[in-house]
Amino acid sequence: MGITKEMVKTIREQSGAGVMDCRNALVSAGGNIEKALGILKEKGLLKAQKKAERATGSGLVECYTHTAGRIGAMVEINCETDFVARTDEFKELAHCLAMQVAAMAPVCVSRENAPEGGEAIPDEACLLLQPYIKDPTRTIKDVITETIAKTGENIKVRRFSRYELGN
Repeated sequence: MGITKEMVKTIREQSGAGVMDCRNALVSAGGNIEKALGILKEKGLLKAQKKAERATGSGLVECYTHTAGRIGAMVEINCETDFVARTDEFKELAHCLAMQVAAMAPVCVSRENAPEGGEAIPDEACLLLQPYIKDPTRTIKDVITETIAKTGENIKVRRFSRYELGN
């Protein structure tokens, strides 16, 4: 079976990967779109792991208010360059993370940032380990990893704050 332009286009729309990466994944998967998406996801994870140690000096702070101004959240998300910080993908990620914080009220960014002392906090209390509110089959860490694969830069959530009226 040949790899058609439509197949490559479908994979590209779903993954955000480059045209040649999509084509090569389809060839490796024998034309199976689901397998090709899996191959691209693995490549994205490898890419993210390689970039994990890079410094993240740029970024932005995103604010979100919910339920008629009764709940609000601020998230600082960092990347390597201001060029990526201005992209639509990065801005969308920041907005979605602020919505996540407002909706799910995490306690810390990751297990490494958990408050010391006290009892161990459950995975749901760590932002990166929470199921994504727009797609519960993925975690926030998965969403960030996919954005790293698309932008080609390391991305980290530095901190967040959540406010609720009356609490």
